Amino acid sequence: MREVRLKKIFVAGALAVGWAAMAHGQTASASGAAVRQTPAVPASPTGNIVALPSKIAVISLQPAIMGTKEGTAAGAALQAKYAPKQADFEKRKADLAALQDQLNKGGAALDQDARAKLVREIDSRTKALQRDAKDASDDSQQDMNSVYNQLGDKMLQIIEQYAYQNGYAVVLDVSAQQTPVIWAAGSANITADIVKLYDLAHPGGALAPPPKAPPKQPAAPAPVKKQ
Repeated sequence: MREVRLKKIFVAGALAVGWAAMAHGQTASASGAAVRQTPAVPASPTGNIVALPSKIAVISLQPAIMGTKEGTAAGAALQAKYAPKQADFEKRKADLAALQDQLNKGGAALDQDARAKLVREIDSRTKALQRDAKDASDDSQQDMNSVYNQLGDKMLQIIEQYAYQNGYAVVLDVSAQQTPVIWAAGSANITADIVKLYDLAHPGGALAPPPKAPPKQPAAPAPVKKQ
């Protein structure tokens, strides 16, 4: 039996894990006589029958990761981290809307220089907002990918053990929109079971924070010169 180990794939895409088993039966015919039949299931070297995994399971991997206690805590931490930036972006959008409204309603009353200055200001603020929003989005995605990788490594171990113990040959991730799976019975969905097993194995509920830089030591006071 040949085994395909689990592999990590975490770019908001699909995950397929499992192992494939093949049993090669052989048949040979005697010349002009009876046909020798091989067993339907191969026997192990010890004589025991080998049970081959045959079931297929599906899992919504990303919701499973974020549905764990650690994932929920990490999601809340990221939301709190980027909430001030989001509030700043909303305020800047409102300010831009006010400037645009001023240009639309009172632009005709402005002289050419004042109107051109207002247009340049709107354009400059718009570009700055778009640039800052993209930077924040990239940083947020990088942090989220770090969470997926950190928690995903541990979840893959849970999935692998669960699949072995329950006779699953393949586990397919159906969280991506372009998943090839078009239908699966509810009994094949192991998402809730994996989340429960993950929380039992990792009950901490929060990721370890990154190490902090050592605090800077205050500079020693300069010696007082005697008069």
